[in-house]
Amino acid sequence: MNKYELALVVSAKLDDEAREAVVEKAKGYITQEGGVIGEIDAWGKKRLAYEIQKQREGFYYFIPFEAEPTVPAELERNCRIMDNVLRYLIVRPDAK
Repeated sequence: MNKYELALVVSAKLDDEAREAVVEKAKGYITQEGGVIGEIDAWGKKRLAYEIQKQREGFYYFIPFEAEPTVPAELERNCRIMDNVLRYLIVRPDAK
């Protein structure tokens, strides 16, 4: 299993429950493929560098996880079609 990190930028127009539902949905995609999720780092509401979908702010979440090499492609496919996700990025941190 490899270590990865998912960065999500969720729409600031959502209420707290809807935002948590988006994060839980992303976590569900990881766990259903056999991945193990670490501690989620929620940065909160931040100003975006540029306007995305006519929005200037978004909530940032960083989700570290361990999974098989096929999981990031599947997770990326699912994040692409999630309505309230403004941006996402899956990276593999450097091994130290």
